[in-house]
Amino acid sequence: MSPITASRALRGERAVTPVLVERVQGAAKRLGYVPDPAARALASRRSNHVAVLIPLLSNQLFVELLESVQRTLRTAGFQTLIGVTHYDQDEEEQLLGEQLAHRPSGLLVTGFERSEETRRLIASSGVPCVHMMETSRASGVHCVGFSQQDAGHAVAAHLLEGGARRIAFVGAQLDSRVMKRAEGYRRCLRGAGCYDPALEWLHPAPSSMALGADMLARIMSGPQPPQAIFFCNDDMAQGALLEAMRRGIRVPEQVAIAGFNDLPGSSQMVPPLTSLRTPRGEVGAAAASMLVALMRGRPVQDTCIELDYELVVRASTSGARTG
Repeated sequence: MSPITASRALRGERAVTPVLVERVQGAAKRLGYVPDPAARALASRRSNHVAVLIPLLSNQLFVELLESVQRTLRTAGFQTLIGVTHYDQDEEEQLLGEQLAHRPSGLLVTGFERSEETRRLIASSGVPCVHMMETSRASGVHCVGFSQQDAGHAVAAHLLEGGARRIAFVGAQLDSRVMKRAEGYRRCLRGAGCYDPALEWLHPAPSSMALGADMLARIMSGPQPPQAIFFCNDDMAQGALLEAMRRGIRVPEQVAIAGFNDLPGSSQMVPPLTSLRTPRGEVGAAAASMLVALMRGRPVQDTCIELDYELVVRASTSGARTG
């Protein structure tokens, strides 16, 4: 057996038969052999690491995305090198520079909003890169996601169909994906002839239950409160539901409330929260699979994969007032 075949067997590559993989890995285990990733990186000019940049680990959405990415990459013999950007372009730029020094085999990044220097680093690195959670048909771009704007439009359309005309939008963090949801909301309400910019509540602070509760209190204390509120993320909508309960505001009779992402706990709220379920697990798995193909030099048929989302209608919008 050649050293190259043994190395491939240790990595569990599909080009090596399962029987041979089992024999080689069994021998390595008996001998206590542990591969040296630094030596492998020097020999191949690439490590078996994949650099993954995500905005937050405190958001369940990105935890689920990362779990799918890691599961897919580990099956293919790759390890993840995780960087958390905190929605900060300077921090992302620094993290990427540090990760490229480890000679990763590939890059997974979230969205398209980043500094020009970070774009230059990605382009000049020669490392295959796949963008997650957003889509683009631009030449040379590999991405897996869904239309944030169409998803935002779908939530607003649902609230319109329930009879509401005064519909507020509450956005936090104000990253590109939130603002695309806002644009979908605007497009829908403009089409219905009831868009009012005064009903947009945009806050740069991170999305949280506490912020959602605070925003609901402000919005509902106005002289003409809205009939429905579209929160850009479920944690804010969950906080708003709790605040409505504290204040004796009936949901959905006085105000319908909808969220986005269908995070854990939304179905257990009182009333259960209507939300748009995003395919973050599917995005992570498909993006990682696309990257594995690129890293192995295989052709990628579709460089832009757009996945479906699902509007999950629950009692927080069912039976909203129409007057």
